[in-house]
Amino acid sequence: METKSPNSTQPKNMATFLVIWLGQFISIVGSGLTGFGLSVWIFTQTGKATPMAITALAFNLPRILLSPIAGSVADRYNRKRIMIIADTAAVLVTAGLAVLIYNDMLQVWHIYASAAISSAFGSFQEPAYRASITMLVPKKDLTRAAGIQQIGGAMQSILVPVLAGALYGLIGFRGIILIDIITFFFAIGALLWVHIPMPEMFTDTGSGGKHSMLKDAMFGWKYLQARPGLVTLLLYFAVINFFLSLSGVLGAPLVLSFGTPSDMGLVQMAGGAAMLIGGLLIGTWGGPKSKRIWGVIFTIFFSGFGLLMIGLRPLTWTIAIGQFVFLFFIPIAAALSQAVWQVKIPPDIQGRVFAMRAMLSYSVIPLANLIAGPLADRVFEPLMAEGGALANTFLGNLLGVGPGRGIAVIFIISAIFLWISSLVIFTYPRVRNLEDEIPDAIPDDPETSQPAPPAGTAKPVEESPAASSI
Repeated sequence: METKSPNSTQPKNMATFLVIWLGQFISIVGSGLTGFGLSVWIFTQTGKATPMAITALAFNLPRILLSPIAGSVADRYNRKRIMIIADTAAVLVTAGLAVLIYNDMLQVWHIYASAAISSAFGSFQEPAYRASITMLVPKKDLTRAAGIQQIGGAMQSILVPVLAGALYGLIGFRGIILIDIITFFFAIGALLWVHIPMPEMFTDTGSGGKHSMLKDAMFGWKYLQARPGLVTLLLYFAVINFFLSLSGVLGAPLVLSFGTPSDMGLVQMAGGAAMLIGGLLIGTWGGPKSKRIWGVIFTIFFSGFGLLMIGLRPLTWTIAIGQFVFLFFIPIAAALSQAVWQVKIPPDIQGRVFAMRAMLSYSVIPLANLIAGPLADRVFEPLMAEGGALANTFLGNLLGVGPGRGIAVIFIISAIFLWISSLVIFTYPRVRNLEDEIPDAIPDDPETSQPAPPAGTAKPVEESPAASSI
């Protein structure tokens, strides 16, 4: 690798990031179309929801299990090449599905396998992509860049159902999967077009790349373990992700328990619009310059009011409003959190640390997905049915009884846990003061600042006894 001073690779503007983001966005929309087509195909072939849950599990598990190794690879090797290889592998998997579809050979287990393989390669792309953003975007624009990523997710949630519904009737599943293959070349072409600088191994902590792959994979955990505020923050995120996933998979059954697919579409559009507006707000504003962790905690706290509203009454308009309130705050919290991690973690170790961060905070999602259905069908729905154990209690009088009211209880419980966990985490000084205790790992002004010193020798902030391990 060519030797450069650390400051020579500092980003100057957002142009390169926007090129990559646009290519990835187009590709993600194409993948969303295929996901829609596969969901329709699975349901028409089996008539059951279980295969769809297994597909989700096959997609989530490889990302979680491979995260530590993927983070090590992202720090050891050229991140641009990693993303190109991951996208190329994904298009080959999609092409394999296309061959099976065109020859009428597709089976359900093929979808499980393709989801797992695509997820495995995606697990390598994600830490490489997130770590590359720090090298492309100026420090002052990191929150804005994170907001733009949230805009992409929101636009996808709005565009995919509309496009997929129209295209499925016009060109069928075969045509949709060909569109998906074409969109991959936008992502790969964007990566080939741009230059993504690699960070130099100029921090003491970055020497993990000299170790074996196994030790390197554990480096992210050891780095976090030495910083209790970051570990506790991840535990908080894990709790939040568990309850968001628990209630998230039950949104459709809740609406369909009293409404129509059109009602479900209205609720989904309200959620997509909320994410888009929230993403636009944080992407345009850029967020606060300090106390961003406070912003993360407060926005998650306020999102709980949306979950509460979703569960209160079996009315489409109240659920749509609740979905809007809930999802408006989520992209703001995600963008602020991402900016904090990008500023505080040295660029040359972000692959490993971000991968461990993803593994710890996302590890509960498969569990939530697995228990959500049985918890609703076998526990809370019977309790809230006519004549059920909770039918004549305060809950029964407040929420009503009958189909879907047990699911509503799960939404209320999720809201309560969001509030409690947010209040508890805010009382912990190591998280509340995290931005003061952990020095920034990148300069304030790439144009004029001095090169960043090694993390182990950086001048610390004025420490309290609680911050002595920093």
